[in-house]
Amino acid sequence: MQIILKEDVQNVGFKDDLVEVKNGYGRNFLIPQGKAVLATISAKKVLNENLKQRAFKEEKIIKEAKSLGEKLMKIEMKLSSKVSSGDRLFGSINSQDLASFFESKGENIDKKYISIPGRSIKRIGKYEATIRLHRDISIQYPFEIIAAKS
Repeated sequence: MQIILKEDVQNVGFKDDLVEVKNGYGRNFLIPQGKAVLATISAKKVLNENLKQRAFKEEKIIKEAKSLGEKLMKIEMKLSSKVSSGDRLFGSINSQDLASFFESKGENIDKKYISIPGRSIKRIGKYEATIRLHRDISIQYPFEIIAAKS
């Protein structure tokens, strides 16, 4: 089933995206919640017209997203966490921890735009997170988890 998203939906897409979802998910959740509309021919035409009008504004937003990405890549992230025997962490590191780190550095990145492989990390080491800055722009952000000094 093809739908047009009215707002950002995690793991589905961003506002005004034309996406394919399973029939039950679209019919029973997205459309009744007001998060999407059915992608009819007329709805697609309206969407295309809206996207054309927004294209000029989009350029400025894309430039800002690229500069934010460059600024983030200059920040070196080393998260410290308590470690048990070996290299296993007490607890785990997730996207909220990365969002909190960026906030402490003065950058406001929402946790829903940060994607960590496996959703949480339970061992020390070097990892890479995907950060979506815009619907067309995402960066691969390297970070490291180190043992906290006792």
